[in-house]
Amino acid sequence: MPQPIESHVDLASLPREERLARMRHSAAHLLAEAMLERFPDAELGIGPPIDNGFYYDFRLPRSLTQDDLDWLEERMRQSVRQKLPFSMAAISREEARERWKNQPYKLDLLNDLEDGTITQATHGNFTDLCKGGHVNHTGEIGPFRLTSVAGAYWRGSEKNPQLQRVYGILFETEEELEAYLRQLEEARRRDHRRIGKELKLFELFDETGPGHVVWLPAGATIRRELQRWMEDLEIERGYRHVVTPAVSKRQLYVKSGHWDHFHDAMYPLMEREGEEYVLRPMNCPSHILVFSSELHSYREFPIRIAEFGNMHRWEKSGQVSGMSRVRIMTLNDAHIFCTDPAMVEAEVEGVLRLMEHAYGVLGLRKYRYRLSLRDPDDREKYVDNPQMWADGEALLRRVLDRLGLEYFAAPGEAAFYGPKIDVQFMTAAGKEETLSTIQVDFHFPRQFGLEYIGEDGERHQPIIVHRGIISTLERMVALLIEEYEGNFPLWLAPTQAVVVPIADRHQPYAETVAAELRARRLRVEVDSRNDRMNAKIRDAQLRKVPYILVVGDREAEQRTVALRARGGGDLGARPLTEVVDLLVTQRDTRAHEPGVFPA
Repeated sequence: MPQPIESHVDLASLPREERLARMRHSAAHLLAEAMLERFPDAELGIGPPIDNGFYYDFRLPRSLTQDDLDWLEERMRQSVRQKLPFSMAAISREEARERWKNQPYKLDLLNDLEDGTITQATHGNFTDLCKGGHVNHTGEIGPFRLTSVAGAYWRGSEKNPQLQRVYGILFETEEELEAYLRQLEEARRRDHRRIGKELKLFELFDETGPGHVVWLPAGATIRRELQRWMEDLEIERGYRHVVTPAVSKRQLYVKSGHWDHFHDAMYPLMEREGEEYVLRPMNCPSHILVFSSELHSYREFPIRIAEFGNMHRWEKSGQVSGMSRVRIMTLNDAHIFCTDPAMVEAEVEGVLRLMEHAYGVLGLRKYRYRLSLRDPDDREKYVDNPQMWADGEALLRRVLDRLGLEYFAAPGEAAFYGPKIDVQFMTAAGKEETLSTIQVDFHFPRQFGLEYIGEDGERHQPIIVHRGIISTLERMVALLIEEYEGNFPLWLAPTQAVVVPIADRHQPYAETVAAELRARRLRVEVDSRNDRMNAKIRDAQLRKVPYILVVGDREAEQRTVALRARGGGDLGARPLTEVVDLLVTQRDTRAHEPGVFPA
């Protein structure tokens, strides 16, 4: 018989996060109870607490609808009102197999449990296989909402059946819940997938597969401007750009260690003419080959090698999302080869300053620094060289402390070959994404036998700094879409100005205006459609074009334009030469807001 194993819990005395975790875990049980009433043949997966709420996975006879979610939510509230006690009990493997004989996923979970560790939780008439961590009774569960349904493979493997994952949010108070719901609504409003489609920036076609972004002309323009800008910044700072192949022999990644550590996240092997080839998951081995193509003198250091290189990673289907999480990505990557720790510190500081400059230009403010360290107990994930780790971690701490940058340590987040500084950005959806990263690497130089000729005429081993400033172009553009809500500053806007002729007879002057703008390398269109002027203006506003230049008889006679700024209204008639000069200035200074014209 089941044996009780948990007594009363004083929720008020628990830390807030533990208290919320118990509420969220308990709410997941209520969801499973309700689902079995809605679908008696439902097969139950798992239902853990997560940040801001909970979820539960189910195999169901049909896809869930909003009506289902509404019904489930109300049924859960009934259980809350009944204040049903939660109880925990230990059971034998035989009892567990009998109880869940019609639940294949529960039986699968049992295979992971050792005898003597199998427990179950019960409230009312519902019992679930569970490790515990609940409130005392259902009445202690805080305010919640069921928010969405997504697909999820059992145990995260595409080889297993896909289940329906029902998400819920839960907080201690209605005020917190309502605030989070407003944040979700704001995230939906800013969602780069919706805005990207409306502005025709990118597409994701079934024919090309999940996570394979097709950049449309407007999006490709934004991508190109970001890349040109960053390459210019890097050239000013002594970087040399290379182009390396996206396909290499498997042996290169065996040597680097990526094959052992990232094999499951790589595309399948390609075998041709007795050789094994793979699509690269990282650019660093290629840049190491560039460095090793000649023997360098200490006088050449630091050697900064940069590339916007394509990388290919087989992200699981459930993790692929728009352009923020893709399978083919272009990283603003670079590797800096140094002679000694003092040079490494100087280069790390330089990278941080470059990153701060780039973020300032882009208007990004909501970020913090994470010092990503190894987990010393994990010998499998990390290179086993304690002194190397101690030296690298101490070096990065010194730079952060010297610059007075606040940071938090995160054991277990380092790369397998070295510690790193990650820049964590808070997105419009309230999630943290890693944008920039700076890694110190003593391992690859040893692994690849890298050498240079020192001042003493002897051969020495360099140190590598791995760095990415603006992340991948895919993730950065996704983030900027949401930050700007599609209102890109002039220098990034796919179309910087639209010329609107009032009538057909104004078409020649409209073309003249456009030609003068194009002569100054401004991106301009003439809207010559047979539509009313107001309809053309409205269309340009919906496309979030920074400036609209309306031309009619008066403008043609006086060589002026009637200027309208996105979000700034009517700026009146202006001489064409003045408008061109001011748009060029705004582009070249990378100003953020249109409409900065003198009165």
